[in-house]
Amino acid sequence: MSRPLTDQEKRKQISVRGLAGAENVSALKKNFNRHLHFTLVKDRNVANPRDYYFALAHTVRDHLVGRWIRTQQHYYEHDPKRIYYLSLEFYMGRTLQNTMVNLGLQNACDEAVYQLGLDMEELEEIEEDAGLGNGGLGRLAACFLDSMATLGLAAYGYGIRYEFGIFNQKIANGWQVEEADDWLRYGNPWEKARPEYMIPVYFYGKVQATPQGAEWVDTQLVLALPYDTPVPGYKNNTCNTMRLWSAKAPNEFNLKDFNVGGYIQAVLDRNLAENISRVLYPNDNFFEGKELRLKQEYFVVAATLQDIIRRFKSSKFGCRDAVRTSFDAFPEKVAIQLNDTHPSLAIPELMRLFLDVEKLDWDTAWDLTVRTCAYTNHTVLPEALERWPVHLLQNLLPRHLDIIYEINQRHLNRVSAMFPGDLDRMRRMSLVEEGSVKRINMAHLCIVGSHAVNGVAQIHSDIIKDTVFHDFYEMDPHKFQNKTNGITPRRWLVLCNPGLAEVIAERIGEDYITNLDQLKKLLNFVNDEALIRDIAKVKQENKLKFARYLENECKVKINPNSMFDIHVKRIHEYKRQLLNCLHVITLYNRIKKEPNKQWVPRTVMIGGKAAPGYHMAKMIIKLITSVGDVINNDPAVGDRLKLIFLENYRVSLAEKVVPAADLSEQISTAGTEASGTGNMKFMLNGALTIGTMDGANVEMAEEAGEENLFIFGMRVPDVERLDREGYNARSYYERIPELRQAIDQLNSGYFSPKQPDLFKDIVNMLMNHDRFKVFADYEDYIRCQESVSALYKNTREWTRKVIHNIAGSGKFSSDRTISQYAREIWGVEPSSLKIPPPDVPRE
Repeated sequence: MSRPLTDQEKRKQISVRGLAGAENVSALKKNFNRHLHFTLVKDRNVANPRDYYFALAHTVRDHLVGRWIRTQQHYYEHDPKRIYYLSLEFYMGRTLQNTMVNLGLQNACDEAVYQLGLDMEELEEIEEDAGLGNGGLGRLAACFLDSMATLGLAAYGYGIRYEFGIFNQKIANGWQVEEADDWLRYGNPWEKARPEYMIPVYFYGKVQATPQGAEWVDTQLVLALPYDTPVPGYKNNTCNTMRLWSAKAPNEFNLKDFNVGGYIQAVLDRNLAENISRVLYPNDNFFEGKELRLKQEYFVVAATLQDIIRRFKSSKFGCRDAVRTSFDAFPEKVAIQLNDTHPSLAIPELMRLFLDVEKLDWDTAWDLTVRTCAYTNHTVLPEALERWPVHLLQNLLPRHLDIIYEINQRHLNRVSAMFPGDLDRMRRMSLVEEGSVKRINMAHLCIVGSHAVNGVAQIHSDIIKDTVFHDFYEMDPHKFQNKTNGITPRRWLVLCNPGLAEVIAERIGEDYITNLDQLKKLLNFVNDEALIRDIAKVKQENKLKFARYLENECKVKINPNSMFDIHVKRIHEYKRQLLNCLHVITLYNRIKKEPNKQWVPRTVMIGGKAAPGYHMAKMIIKLITSVGDVINNDPAVGDRLKLIFLENYRVSLAEKVVPAADLSEQISTAGTEASGTGNMKFMLNGALTIGTMDGANVEMAEEAGEENLFIFGMRVPDVERLDREGYNARSYYERIPELRQAIDQLNSGYFSPKQPDLFKDIVNMLMNHDRFKVFADYEDYIRCQESVSALYKNTREWTRKVIHNIAGSGKFSSDRTISQYAREIWGVEPSSLKIPPPDVPRE
């Protein structure tokens, strides 16, 4: 087979990146050598590839800094409303290539690196992923930062600078093993520490009444040290800031509590304070009520709000003095978006600052708080909703608990005024849940304390209004909105799939990169043989490239002419990796039964991390690897079917997997996946979706035409009906022979001959307490997969559907999502204004 072009060779033929000017290339080479020599203190003779990566990163970063400073100056001069996106997770991935794309430097850097005798792709692979997120929620935050900068919004991402991000996943003997992600080990060239903006954060203590009001005393102090990372917009010279807080113990930490003999221990105990920013909790869609996590949530909120108020008061470039003294204009100048309930303490903390520090009265403070804050809900799974035990809050944040009680009292007064005598409604709507352990419902706090509440896909926003928060919707219908998620087309097309980006640009120009709706123009070419051929060719090249990657990195050989059937996301029962597994087993049994039939060859790849404490998710990984071991080593099957588990799925691996996929698996039980964003990435990159009518799949089917997706399974009303009538898994098992065969194989140890009982837990769950009703959708899923195989044989018809999907994916740009947040929640208008570049003198 002919060697596919490398991305670097491809880019040399491509217009999307702009041409590399000779003077640019020579300046880049000069700066590269300068950084190697003076920043890294290295000679070319002793430098290693990591040194070259750092020299290149610093060279590219130089192009950011002037834009960064100029953007901040621009904001101080024009004083726009500032948007603060508060998130406990920012799943950024790698920064080098994204920066080159957004600054229009990629071709020049490619050429410079090539002339220096180095390999760009090798240097890019050295960069560690910034894995400061678990999955969808954290990756969404990263896409939003890109879009906010590209749309010229004065926006800031605020979060925690975790020393250890999401764990690295190793597969040992088929089981997941977690390894610490020491991503800062070699330093991070993209961040800048800002000790001059260090902020005090207080914990514990008690509240005492004084004539001036409540006072929070006897607290413990931790310092929040900010690290800033530049966030460049796409070719508009805007460069926003992501500010992540790191916890530092004050110098007197614990020392005053010790006599001289305890000095060493007192210094060692500084770790207790600094542990706050040590590690990301690795749970996706699951609430773990640990004190350290509550500390993290308050830490980011307390530091951020002080920073916001400082900036609101001074609001003059380079000025630290308070210029504004009145808070009347606060909601006109500040918007705070809460990314799920993790930063929900922003509401009582903002109240505390207004009441105790700024001495505002309650009604004024509450009005300002509600008009400033808005809340995004990300899940309806009950186990994911944050409900903090009162005793934890009482101990850690006594003043905030008092404020929450007062918010609740006033809220319940309002409920009882609107619905007199409805005690059950008051119980349901209370922020305080009575029970064996008294808890605070953080979602209720967010709804009451925000002026806008949104879900992340239409079906999810409807479910919120109809069920989970129906009482709140009845009381304040104007608060509830939908904002369907999106992804940035810069990273998820231009960066990861340059071949496809170019094929599109050749047909419709390059403006689609910042206006993804223009992809609709591709519908004019849906029968154009040249486009059909070009898109199929790009897909085949991407598959060859990914097959090579798997062979080199994972020592796995796959057939690049097989259908790449991809299921990558966190491992969770509701995402139903088990349904996929049952299909693979069924396909295997069919091939064994009729070995001479013409089967459409498939390589099924499943990837994703399981939360370390989630037993069933870890069992699911073991099942996938075990089934793979049997199938992949069965000579009767050959390369007609392979099942691969993709180890350590992360952003940088997604950038390789997504462009290579033929089929995208989005098969959650209807009503459980709030939106999904992986589904959008695959759609944009020319994969067809097999999915349920859940999350954003519903809108994808609307945009591309349902006939251009493979939709199967129950809809939300079907699931609700089964819940009412009672879901009986055994009836499906007894009625469907192929399902029974697969389950019996799992039960008997067919896929685990050395441990016949290994998968008893999985079988027991599927048969007796499967909340996500895998068997109910099995038959329709298998049928739907048959039509996938049938269509795959017809490359032309398959590719026509692909073009319909790419053309319909415009809605799923995070630029559209952020424009809607800006106009409908934050009250600001996106701007296409280009800030002058650093080398152009300011007026």
